[in-house]
Amino acid sequence: MRQAEAIAIPSGECVALHEALGAVGVPFQVRLQAGREPSAERMLPEGELDAERIASLPVCLPEHLGDRGFCADHGIRYPYLTGAMANGIASVEIVEAMGRAGMLGFFGAAGLSLERIEAAIDRLAGGLFPYGFNLIHTPNEPRMEAAVVDLYLRRGVRLVEASAYLDLTLPLVRYRVKGIRRGADGRPEAPNRIVAKVSRVEVAAKFFAPPPERFLNELVASGEIRPEQAELAARIPMAQDLTAEADSGGHTDNRPAIAMLPTMLALRDRMQAQYGYAEPLRVGAAGGISTPAAAAAMFSMGVAYVLTGSINQACVESGSSDRVRAMLAEAQQADVAMAPAADMFEMGVKLQVLKRGTMFPMRAAKLYQLYRAHESLESLPPAEREALEKSFFRATCEEIWAQTKSFFEKRDPSQVERAARDPKHKMALVFRWYLGMSSRWANAGEASRTVDYQVWCGPAMGAFNEWTKGSFLERPEQRRVVTVALNILYGAAVLTRAHGLRCQGVPIPPGAAEFQPLPLDELSARLNPKRSAP
Repeated sequence: MRQAEAIAIPSGECVALHEALGAVGVPFQVRLQAGREPSAERMLPEGELDAERIASLPVCLPEHLGDRGFCADHGIRYPYLTGAMANGIASVEIVEAMGRAGMLGFFGAAGLSLERIEAAIDRLAGGLFPYGFNLIHTPNEPRMEAAVVDLYLRRGVRLVEASAYLDLTLPLVRYRVKGIRRGADGRPEAPNRIVAKVSRVEVAAKFFAPPPERFLNELVASGEIRPEQAELAARIPMAQDLTAEADSGGHTDNRPAIAMLPTMLALRDRMQAQYGYAEPLRVGAAGGISTPAAAAAMFSMGVAYVLTGSINQACVESGSSDRVRAMLAEAQQADVAMAPAADMFEMGVKLQVLKRGTMFPMRAAKLYQLYRAHESLESLPPAEREALEKSFFRATCEEIWAQTKSFFEKRDPSQVERAARDPKHKMALVFRWYLGMSSRWANAGEASRTVDYQVWCGPAMGAFNEWTKGSFLERPEQRRVVTVALNILYGAAVLTRAHGLRCQGVPIPPGAAEFQPLPLDELSARLNPKRSAP
């Protein structure tokens, strides 16, 4: 019972149940007395349960939640990740803060130029902490996806969060298997790891399976890998770790976590049994996680880790603006809507955004309606085109096309070539200009474009605001990613202990398991208490 020495509470001293639940590093015994609330007594050194006590309250530190093997593999203390919100919203400051605090953050590389991504690598590569980068599926810009993989391989980025994938791609497979070798024990060792973020079982199955043979053959034929490396690659999963993404901000299928997670966990077990991987497959959870109760629920369902998104954008380290952070601080759970996504506009793919304080969801939906109904910019009804140029673009369609053409001539010239042949594709690129700029206006805090802000946000943001109401975290300027993360984890540990007592027949009085956010110094003292003298 070495953990019993963590907090100096004299042996046998009774404390209130609320205090006992909060002392997550100390084991207690609990008993009931008629007409009184349950009382807790510190467990004796031998750790045995007295006959008169009806329940035991074991140690449950935040680092005990989730999968300890996952934390060990990634070099972190806590099973808590921050997702890669695009356009640098998941900033280097977030990634660095998380890494230094014993957690893991992914940089939001999607939508950024190669130069900006490499600058982020320069800043993070020298730190002695774990980090990862985003790799997003870009079906409309396959050359960009391949170029990002080239950059990651060249700069030694060893961990990526693969998001928005509808199917596996050659660049993704190349990243995973490049440099694979046989270890001293004969097992495959792949230097590059993928954490896949998916919401559909059929896509999850592709990531839990080995790399497709057709891609491995293509990589062998091109000289990227050797035949013996292809053989080794056939023995590893594309992703050992997979984040089941429920109702979230940004790209989402709005799946309820309580229904999706058991299916993903069952898939994990089936595919582990099918392929017999040397290292176990693992499932984490994302979407809707912004309170201790939500995190505790996910851990109780058996996930290896939790990953947060919307609430990190509301923190001061994010790459967003103070204007957006203020808007997010006012959001309620119903203040979100689905809108067309810029990167998959023509496919009709949608993402979840904030609707309170902005007209972006309605305007983006209007653009998609016009795209579906017309074949070119020239065929738009005069009144519709005038409305677009006056309210949406604040410029003529010709001026917007000139900007768009200049952008793609540098990023992906094939898009300009296709637009010259296909007027409908040209219209799509012009409409995507608005969708892309709306996110940049939000991140920059462009005051004149507030009504056009595209702010990726899920209902988790509203739940977070409700939980923090009346506390210091209610104010946007007080929200820091590590403080938020550790409060969620600590609160989840408290609630997990309370649930353990319920399972032993102990009624939890109202408020006994209630947990309000604590400042970082007080929280750190509870999570890292000084050991009492022997």
